[in-house]
Amino acid sequence: MKSRLNPPPRRHRTALPSLIAVVLTMMTIPLGVAAPATAATDAPCDIYAAGGTPCVAAYSPARALYASYNGPLYQVKRASDGATRDVGPLSAGGYANAAQQDSFCAGTSCTIPILYDQSPNHNDLTPAPAGEQGAANAPADAAALPITVNGTKAYGLHLPPGVAYRRSSTVTAGTARGANPESMYEVASGTNVNSGCCSDFGNVETDTVDTGAGHMDTLNLSTLGSVGATGHGPWVQADLEEGVFQGKTFVWTPNQGNASKFVTAMLKNNGVDTFALKGGNSQSGALSTWYDGALPDGVDRFGSTWKPMKLEGSIGLGAGGDNSNRGTQSFFEGVMTTGYASNTTENAVQANIVAQHYDGKSTGGGPGRLIKGPGGKCVDVSGDDIGGNLAVVQLWDCQNLAADQHWTGSAFAEGTLHTLGRCLDVNGNVTTLGTGVELYDCNGVPGQQWIPQADGSIKNPASGLCLDAPDGNTANGTPLRIWTCNGSPAQRFAVTTPILHPVAGAAAKCVDVAGNDLDVQLQRVQLWTCQNVVTGAPGGHPEARDQQWTYNPADQSVRTIGRCLDVIDDSTTMGAGIQLHDCNGVGGQHWVPQANGALLNPASSYCLDAPNGATTNGTLLRIWDCNGAPAQKFILN
Repeated sequence: MKSRLNPPPRRHRTALPSLIAVVLTMMTIPLGVAAPATAATDAPCDIYAAGGTPCVAAYSPARALYASYNGPLYQVKRASDGATRDVGPLSAGGYANAAQQDSFCAGTSCTIPILYDQSPNHNDLTPAPAGEQGAANAPADAAALPITVNGTKAYGLHLPPGVAYRRSSTVTAGTARGANPESMYEVASGTNVNSGCCSDFGNVETDTVDTGAGHMDTLNLSTLGSVGATGHGPWVQADLEEGVFQGKTFVWTPNQGNASKFVTAMLKNNGVDTFALKGGNSQSGALSTWYDGALPDGVDRFGSTWKPMKLEGSIGLGAGGDNSNRGTQSFFEGVMTTGYASNTTENAVQANIVAQHYDGKSTGGGPGRLIKGPGGKCVDVSGDDIGGNLAVVQLWDCQNLAADQHWTGSAFAEGTLHTLGRCLDVNGNVTTLGTGVELYDCNGVPGQQWIPQADGSIKNPASGLCLDAPDGNTANGTPLRIWTCNGSPAQRFAVTTPILHPVAGAAAKCVDVAGNDLDVQLQRVQLWTCQNVVTGAPGGHPEARDQQWTYNPADQSVRTIGRCLDVIDDSTTMGAGIQLHDCNGVGGQHWVPQANGALLNPASSYCLDAPNGATTNGTLLRIWDCNGAPAQKFILN
């Protein structure tokens, strides 16, 4: 491992002239024109230091975050022989030397076992160990997220569920403890997000255990806790332990969310009574202040409060403080500082980030699932994750990290399919044979209704026609249309396996297994208040692993904590109850999501149902005549 060159001591100078100079420097770079592949005079940690809030941890696989930094950015480990190599910047203060990685990993694959801290504290991150809410994490795939920075090739850090990093406060230096102030930012993807808990970045517990309110201070960019939120997610939020907050409360309606491909997310906390959240497009424009005010009120289940904070000083990236590791994100850079940064400092950091011209074909996927169509091609939106109104919906090579190939159903209205915040729509809302399909604002019109059929086709009920690839064409860019339903290969579309997600029944109620995450079978399946950290009032609920479900289209199973959603005794009798059982492939474990939100059991032809529409905690689920009632709507996102 080569030695790292620490940033030199700072000269004493006033902060404001330096910050103004940074902003003016950024303004001289024309929009849309790539600057030379060199860093700005001052990098983010130089700007924070000039503002009196120096970095205590700084990470990026893409670039140096100090103008003088010339040490390693990250380490790659080769699968073929276990050898490792550090990847550094092309020059001091510059962008990553991606060619080092490409050459070293040629002919095999590599992971990232170390993300180096560029600050003098050497708070390097390694894969997070097992914790209260999740198994040990894997290192990131080193080649999963190619990007460019000012036209120079680099890689981001792809952090799907089960991939996360951590450094314990027993060896961490400089981070805030107790009620001390701190600030932080990250550049992450606004498209690679989900509602799972919790892909965080920031100050976490010493041990991977939830120790109560105020013991964490981390950024969270996700759709977690989005019920009642405004705008299109994800939202820049603060995970303060025992709550993920969009503002003073879990849902803060002035927080409009940030859905750009690259998002600058900022959090600062004075540790005593105040915190602030900001978000912006990392490719252009200024920051928006989503919240600036008092820390949350209330007492949690441990009797702990958020005022004052009780920080423990560990550092986490990609999981919660208790190792809740079902969230996803793409990480490009981020720092933690000591002290409460000024608005002037944060604005200058945003200007510096915009000047880097981050770009990439994709930024890590998104919520939802791929829909594979004719020729194994995926349903895709024209353009590169742009998703504007009227964009043509087409076939294209499947790309696991393409946000506009990840579709979610039944979230805005019955039977919709949507991506990037808009819906699959028949052009002009007409019913004419051969009409093309597009992406458009979700508005509930008949042209946005889609119902999957048993033969694999997807039907638009208003027209009676099916989604179709003209003449069976499978070339990239083939625009899709509606056509007479005929069961041909040109009309067969298959949904791939989704990521972990809650299955939501009635408002604020989730499909739940009786008992508290019990590792036993034959437990009844019921409705219960959703326990995803952010539901209810402060002092509410810990996260429930037995409310996090996966759907596997290959065997039509719905699973949690290693077992399957099962009709008791494999019965096909209307009214039969539901339980959790070892997965064995019987008919009572087959479930097919319907476009109207129902879960159909094909063996019985009945749907999962809450008896008589009951929504009280402990309501036992059953199978019943499929009737489209609210009691049968369960969202698989």
